[in-house]
Amino acid sequence: MGSTELSRSVRLGAAATGGLALPDAQPSPSQLYAPRGVYLDERRLIAVDSGNHRVMIWHGAPSHDGAPAEVVLGQPSAYSEGPRAGGRGAENGFHLPTAAAVHDDRLFVADAWHHRILVWNEVPTVSDTPPDWALGQDDLADVEPNRGAGPSRAGLYWPYGFGYLGGVFYVADTGNRRVLAWHGLPTRDRPADFILGQPADTAGEENRGGAAAADSFRWPHAFAACGDTLFVADAGNHRLLGWSPPPNGDRPADVVVGQSDFTTAREFPYAPQSARSLRFPYGITSDGTLLAVADTANNRVLLFHDSPRGAGGAADAVLAQPDFAANGENRWQAVEDDSLCWPYGLWLHGSRLAVADSGNNRVLLWDLSRAAVD
Repeated sequence: MGSTELSRSVRLGAAATGGLALPDAQPSPSQLYAPRGVYLDERRLIAVDSGNHRVMIWHGAPSHDGAPAEVVLGQPSAYSEGPRAGGRGAENGFHLPTAAAVHDDRLFVADAWHHRILVWNEVPTVSDTPPDWALGQDDLADVEPNRGAGPSRAGLYWPYGFGYLGGVFYVADTGNRRVLAWHGLPTRDRPADFILGQPADTAGEENRGGAAAADSFRWPHAFAACGDTLFVADAGNHRLLGWSPPPNGDRPADVVVGQSDFTTAREFPYAPQSARSLRFPYGITSDGTLLAVADTANNRVLLFHDSPRGAGGAADAVLAQPDFAANGENRWQAVEDDSLCWPYGLWLHGSRLAVADSGNNRVLLWDLSRAAVD
């Protein structure tokens, strides 16, 4: 098995240039700069425009290439950029937002370098709407790592991603090398119910202070549930870890993807890749049976048609590269509508896959045909 046939539906942000030049990224209602996160459902598309420190919302499915966003959050206008709303302050500004999703009609945004998850109690329909509260900080003005102290169940340090899966809300507390988990959606001052990846509430060392293991992280980043398995993208160890069934507390993973075993964390940047290799997998998504992985530094998306088991499972298909061995940015040829340069966030909704194509300053919506595998 190899590359999967793609039918592109919409491109948002920069147009394909036909060459390897970096596409335009000036802030506007229709341009993006290094987007890292994307969310898609039947009512809206949300792009996390990380380089411009803002979040963009399209209500309804965008119908044509370059469609302008209807709502822009985190900036005073659709033509401004910069951390903390261009200097206005943290109360209504971001510093490197990286992920967004809607759960229970509430909008959640990972505001990574402000060390918090921002929450809107209703999805905004007007630009520059401020958030209602922040998870990980005492109030919207506070931006210190770990609430100005050490690791705890109530503080965050570079939270790059989150997921609400099986009734549990997970946060990739990346700077503390751990995952925090809440049963149900969290509330303002409620500490996490349990932690994955560290032996104590106050611990925050990379790989628990040692080598990679089945119960450790280097850079946890994103979450997906496929079959009965919870997957965490452990980007810094070039792997996915999976728990089957999902854990209720800290315990070793049952599944590893991207490495041959749980104690290996190798990167092979100059060698041909394979259906079993990963390099900095920052994004994952699943519809419950199909698992898609943003193999970011290999400039591709890998598809697993069934939930991987054990160690070292192989992908069934690859997107954006001609075969499993290739890994060039835009295939070392040109920026095309089916090529990628450092894809970060993914979201699968029905047969539509949204990809935050960060290096190309755009979001792509692709229609996947699972049967079209050669």
